[in-house]
Amino acid sequence: ITVAPAKSNITHPPCSLQLKAIALGVACAAGIHPLQVAAQNETAVIEELVVWGRSLQLLGSADSASQGVVGYADFSTRPLARVGELVEVVPGMIATQHSGPGKANQYFLRGFNLDHGSDFSTFFDGMPVNFRTHAHAQGYMDLNFIIPEIIERVDFKKGPYSANTGDFSLAGTSSMKTYDTLERGFVEVTVGSGDEIRVVVANSFSTEQGSLLYALEHQQTNGMFVLDQDVRKYNGLLKYTGEIGGIPSQLTLTAYDSEWVSTNQVPQRAVASRQIDRFGFIDPDLGGQSHRYSLSGRFELGEWDLTAYASAYYMSLINNPTYVLNDPINGDEFEQEDERLLFGGSLLRKGAFDFLGLQAASLVGAEVRYDDVQELNLFNTRSRLRYDSVREDDAQELSLSAYAESEFMISEKLRLTTGLRVDYIRFDVEALRPQNSGSDNDALLQPKFGLAYRLADSLEFYANYGHGFHSNDVRAAVNRIDPVTGEDTEAQDILVEGRGGEIGFRYDNLRGFNVTLTAFELATDSELVFVGDAGTTEPSEPTRRSGVELNAFYSINDRLVIDFSAARASGHFRGLPNGENSITDAHENVAAAGLSYVGTQGITASLRVRYFGDAALTEDESVMKEDSTLVNAGVSYAFGAWEMGIDALNLFDAEDDDIAYFFESRLPGELEAVEDIHFHPSNPRIIRAMLRYSF
Repeated sequence: ITVAPAKSNITHPPCSLQLKAIALGVACAAGIHPLQVAAQNETAVIEELVVWGRSLQLLGSADSASQGVVGYADFSTRPLARVGELVEVVPGMIATQHSGPGKANQYFLRGFNLDHGSDFSTFFDGMPVNFRTHAHAQGYMDLNFIIPEIIERVDFKKGPYSANTGDFSLAGTSSMKTYDTLERGFVEVTVGSGDEIRVVVANSFSTEQGSLLYALEHQQTNGMFVLDQDVRKYNGLLKYTGEIGGIPSQLTLTAYDSEWVSTNQVPQRAVASRQIDRFGFIDPDLGGQSHRYSLSGRFELGEWDLTAYASAYYMSLINNPTYVLNDPINGDEFEQEDERLLFGGSLLRKGAFDFLGLQAASLVGAEVRYDDVQELNLFNTRSRLRYDSVREDDAQELSLSAYAESEFMISEKLRLTTGLRVDYIRFDVEALRPQNSGSDNDALLQPKFGLAYRLADSLEFYANYGHGFHSNDVRAAVNRIDPVTGEDTEAQDILVEGRGGEIGFRYDNLRGFNVTLTAFELATDSELVFVGDAGTTEPSEPTRRSGVELNAFYSINDRLVIDFSAARASGHFRGLPNGENSITDAHENVAAAGLSYVGTQGITASLRVRYFGDAALTEDESVMKEDSTLVNAGVSYAFGAWEMGIDALNLFDAEDDDIAYFFESRLPGELEAVEDIHFHPSNPRIIRAMLRYSF
């Protein structure tokens, strides 16, 4: 009895496994007791089927309407323009890019412009991906070290309602788990527009104490812009699953190295005047290089789960958004450099107890994290050569967290969840300018509440409320002098609190159709924006967002599924006059839909549509970014050990923008600064062909 994976025109590891093992794994992900599955398997019908994560029955186990699980079949069929789009499997999430392919993406969710990850966190086999106090952006979430074909499952939650989610998780969080083993190894080669070549090799084998999985990836491309991107990316993963000294363990080792040339956002006036092409550039020197080497482990110590991780990271990034605005002679080009070591871990224990005659489940945990940022630099550059230092800092940031959460069965239909989390952060900054050095600490207590009412076997209602936070760049807490102007600055808080609530329902007919509807609200005390060319952080007014989300999944039959998600969010700054309080780059409307077919004759096909609504680029909405609609499609055919496929990204070659900003810049030859829309276009139509051999 096997479970067949969805065939992918992108890439997928062959992963047919014994049905009982898959059923138990799916049950655990869905919160179903394994004994229930074992009993059902005694009378199971022998047949081949496709397991879609979004079809998992979460009634009775999910804590909110916005919580979910996405399995490999859900995203292996969809064409991906870049690895950052993995987060788009989270309904309502959007990933765009305003720079080169080696840089972290720009993310959007629930009316948030999340920048590069300021209020959305991601974990990879238990290791946090987001970086604190980063040279480019707080919460920097770079997913380029991930090989998509090795991701087995993505679990996600939205809002600050869970005690086990902390920093950068106000809007949401996702947890990516890699495969333990592959049924068959594979070699895959993809070639495409823009001189793209991508090679992926992966396999697993048994050892005396467990199993070992490896995966290697190399990608190079010049891209679709006038300026060649000259991308050279290398990825490697090695994972051990088994026993170490009699302890059930998992160890994951990753290595990533990349360099690239960027075409950043360009001013609209330069394109309108035909000074440059829509895909042209102003400064040819932009780009960067980065590497990340990480080791993470998970160990089952009786009733406790121990997770530990260590990571070494480096990034150098050349930018120039304003051209010659500040320095007509040398130009405004600058380099941001970040080098750090990251260490941390967590302890987690799940249990059950009786409370005043009520059945209850408990969750207690503790976390520790240490960021040793050895290089936190900002240099003025000319043709990529440094000629002046704006900042040369280092920072050490230690955080300690503890949380407890209990779920009470008030009745057969009603569940009550209460939780409490406390986070403590201590830091030390040594700056190039002694006045900007210093140390401090802060702590924050966050209550969490949730109700779930099972109205019927197929229908459950939820209500949630909670406090959460994001941390700020710790330099902002001790800065006394602006490193560019020399003027006095005001120190900012380390921890910024947010409060959110939502109500919703989940309907599942238990025959392949489910739908969730959620209404939410989230308020933050402030949102800080890191100004890269100044090396400073600017605070905003407090904000409030509210909206609704609709998500649906329907398995039309054993081979054909459709998914749909739509969200509308409205956000404003609190304390500002009406008509002048819009949150810039906060897209109010997003929608996505996909149709996937996995045939019996080796044919797999996918069609996806993504709508990204317009957004205000100024607080008074006098300048707007237009909406965009992109369509991706792909088809593949498997025969024996071989599979070949073709993808079309931006199928209809829409001339849309990935991102747009409105700010002041000055081009060479201009006599004065000009306020203008600066945009980064979506890629034109891209065609990719794939050939895979499984062994």
